[in-house]
Amino acid sequence: MKQFWQSVREILETVVIAAVTVFLIRAYLIQPFLVSGASMAPYIDHGNYLIIDELSPRFQDYRRGDVVVFRYPADPDTFYIKRIVAEPGDRVEIKMGEIWINDRKLIELYLPPDIRTFGNINTVLGADEYFVLGDNRDNSSDSRSWGSLKRKFIVGLARLRLFPFDQITIIERPAIN
Repeated sequence: MKQFWQSVREILETVVIAAVTVFLIRAYLIQPFLVSGASMAPYIDHGNYLIIDELSPRFQDYRRGDVVVFRYPADPDTFYIKRIVAEPGDRVEIKMGEIWINDRKLIELYLPPDIRTFGNINTVLGADEYFVLGDNRDNSSDSRSWGSLKRKFIVGLARLRLFPFDQITIIERPAIN
């Protein structure tokens, strides 16, 4: 009987260690994210399953071009995915279908060439604010409609597409000006 209880104890210890490990990884390192909506198409599509990096942003700032998952400021229970196009302190202008950051036209080679960014924006971002846009500019609720995104709402960086399996990809920050 003593051997039985010792086996049960070992099994319970293993389960508790595994559960704590999974909790710590999910809470502080990475977490899964299922994309719902087409605001990032064609780069990231509805139904894509992504891995979000929560660790590296603790040691470095988010940068222009990063694809981030965040809590929507007006409803923190809702998660969005967008691309950062301007960083804290940047001056953002959207005029005549083009984006200007600090008086330089933003060249976005990751977008199809015929994409235009509509809106009439002229703002300077605060010390902890980002300007985020969906890649599918005609079908995206983003900083053009609800304003800048404070850093505290950002969950992490989209790093890896795991599904669909034929599209497994590392999500990298594109080179943009």
